Amino acid sequence: MIKSIVAHTEEIDDIKAAVEEIKSQLGGLDGFLRKNTLGIVSCHYEFVDSGVLDGICKALPFEIVGTVSSGQATEAQNGELLLTLMVLTSDTVDFVTTVTRSLTQEPGKAIEESYKTASAGREKPALILAFAPFMLENTGDEYVRVISEVSGGAPCFGTFAIDGSTDFVKCFTLAGGEHYLDKLVMVLVYGDVKPKFYIANVSTGRIFEKSAVVTKSCGNTIMEVNERPITEYFEDLGLTKASEEQYAFSSLPFMLDYNDGAPRVSKFFIRLTPEKYAICAGDVPEGCALYIASADKDDVLVTTGNVVDSILKDAGDAQALLVYSCIGRSMTLGGDQFKEAQLIRHKISSKLPFMLGFSGGEMCPTQVLEEKAVNRFHNNAFIACLL
Repeated sequence: MIKSIVAHTEEIDDIKAAVEEIKSQLGGLDGFLRKNTLGIVSCHYEFVDSGVLDGICKALPFEIVGTVSSGQATEAQNGELLLTLMVLTSDTVDFVTTVTRSLTQEPGKAIEESYKTASAGREKPALILAFAPFMLENTGDEYVRVISEVSGGAPCFGTFAIDGSTDFVKCFTLAGGEHYLDKLVMVLVYGDVKPKFYIANVSTGRIFEKSAVVTKSCGNTIMEVNERPITEYFEDLGLTKASEEQYAFSSLPFMLDYNDGAPRVSKFFIRLTPEKYAICAGDVPEGCALYIASADKDDVLVTTGNVVDSILKDAGDAQALLVYSCIGRSMTLGGDQFKEAQLIRHKISSKLPFMLGFSGGEMCPTQVLEEKAVNRFHNNAFIACLL
């Protein structure tokens, strides 16, 4: 069984004051901490630059991992210039942390090597928590695929760092007070834990019925659908002009059906190449069915609210809820970028310790079968892990 507690600070400059505030909210850790403990952090990059995060990591007697994020929330607060910390502790659950070598070369091999070293002599973990850097040259689908293969299908849940800038220069992953632009952090969770997973993206009624089959693609690039250029598909939908602008479809995500019986997965269209191919924020394999959906502010709140209601119904004796929400969802909310976070805070209130971070890409199973999980990389998703 896992127990948890959550703390936060807005003190971005004074290391001593920030440490004291976090310690005060965590209370008497000597009586709370069990045999094994893990801290999960989400914070604005200025907490890294100022040394506050490092000071907190040094002051607390357990490993702390996570990512930089452009927005975060707990039961007590939400905001951009915020550091949030969830502490998980247990006598019957073990946490094994590993940091890959640089993912700039052979990222799949780097992840595989790191996993094998960390898991040596152990059975399949009950859960893998993954914290990834935002690297335009790599795809989250490859990370998830490799983690799934090397672990034998252990459920993988996690996020991609996002700093809120247009050039992604401080999308750090975090571990032990260190920060990385090019390394994946994983936590292999073993023992008495049965996580439950939840996903929200777009309401079924907002997915256009006119689908297409991807007939030519390479990684995250779509060349043809229905054996016609992708631009002709956009033309059929009246989206030719919009497709010529980068990230123009932030409110019109693609929904992909892999034809494997698992739920559809959302992906963002980023831009057209000079050859008029469509670049997406994730792989789009040949043979999958592609739909366009329409997201708006109301639908973000409806879909998230429905999922949170399901979580509370299922919570039972659960002790922690870890949540990540795609930055695209906050963009859809416009000037009310924290409206989704506020909805979660209102619904959960004091019923369950939770922490939310904005995400540059989400890793979450769409199904957990007896033999293995169907792990996917998502865009435009709200994902949650109930522990």
